Amino acid sequence: MKIKISVTLLLSALMLNQSAWAAQQLTIWEDIKKSDGIKTAIADFQKQYDVEVKVQEMPFAQQIEKLRLDGPAGIGPDVLVIPNDQLGSAVVQGLLAPLKMDAAEQSAYTPSAMAAFTQNKVVYGAPKAVETLVLIYNKDLLPSPLKTLDEYRAFSQKQRAAKQYGLLAKFDQIYYSWGVMAPMGAYIFGKTSDGTLNTQDVGLNTAGSVDAVSYLKRFFSEGLLPGGIMGDNGLNAIDSLFTEKKAAAVINGPWAFQPYQAAGINYGVAPLPLLPNGKPMSSFLGVKGYVVSTWSKDQALAQKFITFINQPQYVKERYQKTQEIPPVTALMNDPIIKDDEKANAVAVQATRASAMPGVPEMQEVWGPANAALELSVSGKQEPKAALDNAVKQITMQIEAMQASNQ
Repeated sequence: MKIKISVTLLLSALMLNQSAWAAQQLTIWEDIKKSDGIKTAIADFQKQYDVEVKVQEMPFAQQIEKLRLDGPAGIGPDVLVIPNDQLGSAVVQGLLAPLKMDAAEQSAYTPSAMAAFTQNKVVYGAPKAVETLVLIYNKDLLPSPLKTLDEYRAFSQKQRAAKQYGLLAKFDQIYYSWGVMAPMGAYIFGKTSDGTLNTQDVGLNTAGSVDAVSYLKRFFSEGLLPGGIMGDNGLNAIDSLFTEKKAAAVINGPWAFQPYQAAGINYGVAPLPLLPNGKPMSSFLGVKGYVVSTWSKDQALAQKFITFINQPQYVKERYQKTQEIPPVTALMNDPIIKDDEKANAVAVQATRASAMPGVPEMQEVWGPANAALELSVSGKQEPKAALDNAVKQITMQIEAMQASNQ
């Protein structure tokens, strides 16, 4: 009997030691070439909590897919980085642990960024960085940005008379046209009475949406945009015209800053212009966020890590080293961002942007919506008919997807 008790006590002690050891280390997956931005925060966290933090870099868009395999195998991370448009499917598949963030902690981030990592009123991530479309202009061709989209249209008419282009944008794709459609009355999905998304209510063919697409169509019908920018290779055509100094301005994202600089363009950056109804152009907000794996051995410690590294002093250093715009309200008015033209333009536009719906049904929207826009702006189909057909197709695809998941 004594031997049995001794063995039981020994096994219990070993399990306690193993549990204590497991709690003393965390594995973090960080985005590629971004771990330098959190080195100081990690060093301070290790000292304060007596924890060993191991960091592995990999492209953030691939991390959730790798988690599906590594998590169940016990070799996955405690904390990883994902884009907000992957959140919906990750939650449905049970890959992420909910976070406990009270109202005060959530208020440290911009509302749109926080919403990007909230599903059905449950928080699953802390926003890390935002990116959204902005207006980029060649200062040698356009000394200062114009205020309204109508002014850009008039400017483009003058430029075409001189065989140049004014403003170029991929208005044949919803990612770029959404900035006009949303403020004029379009919506992706409606909401139920409790504020959750109603994926059966697709609002891409509202009267305001039809008006918006009809307005954008004029940029093509008046010859202000080249036909070559339509389709999958359109962005390459826009970049070429801008870097060849044949276009004065483009609507693009922060990912274009470095290539334009490398091409020797003397460019400026501004938030998107005002629409004819007086509202500023909106845009889709892309958000990267830190999330906790379901398979983390210490989810509470993992969340402490996320909270710790997102303190303003560490976020500021992260921005300095990575140049990614943090959606942290304390940093928005900091001179390091406010006095930087490019960073401030992205930050201001981010407050006007809305996160893409982070539900799996969103994947059924892109194809039909883009097809409807291309048919509309090219004049092959009237905007109302094209948008009506797109909504029918999206609704059918969503119903089929939901039925297959039951």
